[in-house]
Amino acid sequence: MQKLSIAVVGGGLAGCECALRLARSGHTVELFEQKPLFRSPAHVSDHLAELVCSNSLRSDEPTSGVGLLKAEMRALGSQFMEAADACRVPAGKALAVDREAFARSMSERVEAEANIRLVRQQVQSLDDAALEPFKGEGRAVIVAAGPMASDGLSASLAGALGEKHCYFYDAIAPIIWTHSLNMDIVFRASRYGQENGEAEGEGDYLNCPMSREEYEVFYQALLDAQKVAAHEFEQEKHFEGCMPVETLAERGHRTLTFGPLKPVGFVDPRTGRRPWAILQLRAENANSDTCNLVGCQTKLTQGEQARVFRLVPGLEKAEFARFGSMHRNTYVNAPHVLDADLSLKARPGIYLAGQITGVEGYVESAASGLWLALLLDARARGIDLERPPAESAFGALLGHLQTPAKRFQPSNAHFGLMPDLGERARKKDRKALYSARAQEAFAPWLHELKTAGLA
Repeated sequence: MQKLSIAVVGGGLAGCECALRLARSGHTVELFEQKPLFRSPAHVSDHLAELVCSNSLRSDEPTSGVGLLKAEMRALGSQFMEAADACRVPAGKALAVDREAFARSMSERVEAEANIRLVRQQVQSLDDAALEPFKGEGRAVIVAAGPMASDGLSASLAGALGEKHCYFYDAIAPIIWTHSLNMDIVFRASRYGQENGEAEGEGDYLNCPMSREEYEVFYQALLDAQKVAAHEFEQEKHFEGCMPVETLAERGHRTLTFGPLKPVGFVDPRTGRRPWAILQLRAENANSDTCNLVGCQTKLTQGEQARVFRLVPGLEKAEFARFGSMHRNTYVNAPHVLDADLSLKARPGIYLAGQITGVEGYVESAASGLWLALLLDARARGIDLERPPAESAFGALLGHLQTPAKRFQPSNAHFGLMPDLGERARKKDRKALYSARAQEAFAPWLHELKTAGLA
């Protein structure tokens, strides 16, 4: 086996997952991380692998696209998934983590790995002097700087691609202190929990019920509230899965009650009836001393956030541990600028990983880093590694990055990226059929990897 010497730029989810896999496969890695010297507006911790948006990794059910991707990553020995499982907090059928414990766990894994040298330094461009030793035969540069890469690196990348970046905005939900909740109104329950025999006072979420009149007041305040404006030169393009709550409200009076504030599956213990709307709160850490306002990512000013969200019953005296905010996420037109191995067509030997490639989501970002590590390790062993089957979540996600589109958009893992089932099935059965087919297709591919010593 040829021992590779690799530079990974960015200590986020993709960068850490990629670096750990390469190092544990016997290759030497220098991992460049700009914190604590420089931080993007969305980062607050010095840890690696910081989760800057929600603490939820979304569904853990194998009958969902991202749940299936998690299962495939676990089977491949993902360090990201191992850390996430170890730092799990209650979240129903979703996998949510204690974000501080998770970032600390990933940081400790990197720092304990003998084949990784962690360099706290900002890389300014693709031609930065720090990267020169990693260009040439048996070497590689992996840019996993994330969607908030430094201005210098972003400009260098844009110059290498010969075209302007696409970009969109992510909004972050507020976090509040649990002790400040009015527990005379807020109740603990899971959606449909009461119907499934859940005892009163149990469940993974705290819930703020709203009557129709209370919702009307909140809704109007949301529409009227002052927002943080984008710069004149930046066109806002939101990813659908991280849409600000006030933007959703602008789509229609009932959009929220059929979306993040939908009340189905709940009964307000005070009235014995289903409320008009429900705002859910999810634990942020294992101690549950802070909680996230689920689906309430926002670009309201901080003062307006305090005013508007305190209109929600149970949040009248809410104390904010972190206000919501908005940041730019940058990504490339992957089908146009990346080869199938995620290398830049314009700069062979330089690879991209993470959200900057056009995958969307924590799990998907880590998955792209894992795939790139597997691919480079296979090449070092003289093995021509085929992409995972298109029927699998992993293969479908990677396939998205190679599918030309008139207007390429980021995507998370979902069954719509996979080939059609080719058979008629009831809507409620389709997810199970997609999942079963994916598992059947993934198993022999995984077996080949294990036989080759790659997994």
